[in-house]
Amino acid sequence: MRQGRPVGEILRDWRQRRRLSQLDLACEADISTKHLSFLETGRSRPSREMLLHLAERLEVPLRDRNLLLAAAGFTPEYPERALDDPALESARRGVEALLAAHEPNPALAVDRHWHLVAGNAAVGRLIADVEPTLLRPPVNVLRLSLHPAGLAPRVVNLPEWRAHVVQRLRRQIDVSGDPVLHDLLEELLDYPVPGGPTRAPSGEVVAVPFRLATSEGTLSFFSTTTVFGTPVEVTLSELAIEAFFPADAETARLMRQMAAAAADPREAGLSLSGAAPAAAD
Repeated sequence: MRQGRPVGEILRDWRQRRRLSQLDLACEADISTKHLSFLETGRSRPSREMLLHLAERLEVPLRDRNLLLAAAGFTPEYPERALDDPALESARRGVEALLAAHEPNPALAVDRHWHLVAGNAAVGRLIADVEPTLLRPPVNVLRLSLHPAGLAPRVVNLPEWRAHVVQRLRRQIDVSGDPVLHDLLEELLDYPVPGGPTRAPSGEVVAVPFRLATSEGTLSFFSTTTVFGTPVEVTLSELAIEAFFPADAETARLMRQMAAAAADPREAGLSLSGAAPAAAD
């Protein structure tokens, strides 16, 4: 959002982004269409409570709710802290426990812009041989997976995986309107398009797989996303854990084998302190 915009204009943008008419939102928020129209045009000044009420109905992200309040002259409602803040210690330990428990399979935590916040030892092992410049913080995991100097040359089903990543990012942009994500999408689309048609997964596949060639063999994963259920803090509301599960028995076997071969697998991870991922030997 641009700074200095009228609060009514910002409110209208969020309503339109959610593809709601004024009547739709007014009914959901239990207010009159006339009152909503007056708020959007600036003929009425919204109260703090009304803005938070409408933002809840519009599912506005917490960061943007603070911006909405600021545009109306109110103080922020939701705090934003660094992950190493003592107030987030319990959440931080919870994330670290989830990542560690997912070993020997890869799992990582990302922020709203897909920057790598933390990763377990398996992540460190799988990205150890990518171009070092791509591992300089902040590490963007979408860039890492599709960049020609990143994992892209080893992604066996690159056309399919690229289409999945682009589609997911586009949906995220539609929902958030985040200009940083828009720039990231433009960057990803500028990468060389892999040859061959993008084929839909076979009928036996229930999710788009991530298939990665390694010296040990081809790994095949499906992924899940975990978020905090009821966050009231900006940083936690934007944190997501991407966990990759073996899509076949051979991948499960190879991941156990790779973990056992590591001298100290724990040293290959990325902690929530923000250090760069350590490459496995």
